[in-house]
Amino acid sequence: MLAVNNETFAANVRQTGVTMVDFNTQWCPPCKVLKPILEELDTSYGDKLSVLEVNCDESPELAGQFGVMANPTVIVFHNGEPVEKLVGLRPKSVYESLLSRYV
Repeated sequence: MLAVNNETFAANVRQTGVTMVDFNTQWCPPCKVLKPILEELDTSYGDKLSVLEVNCDESPELAGQFGVMANPTVIVFHNGEPVEKLVGLRPKSVYESLLSRYV
């Protein structure tokens, strides 16, 4: 899972394929629970998926650009375009089901 910010975000969202972006904060307990789930998905999907994380405290412009109002928020990008948004912590199976539509 790669941490990105305002300057590195665009260069790291795949223009072909699937990117999952976790908008979080360091102090958010559900964000801490979600991180290992997303790391596991990143590993299990290999080259089919890129998982990025954005610290909303450090990159509030990015959070605002994508309408992130609560943490954690996960946005799935397909071919560089946002296609799905999940707000709040969900079970791993929900993220897998969401990814199955695009991977």
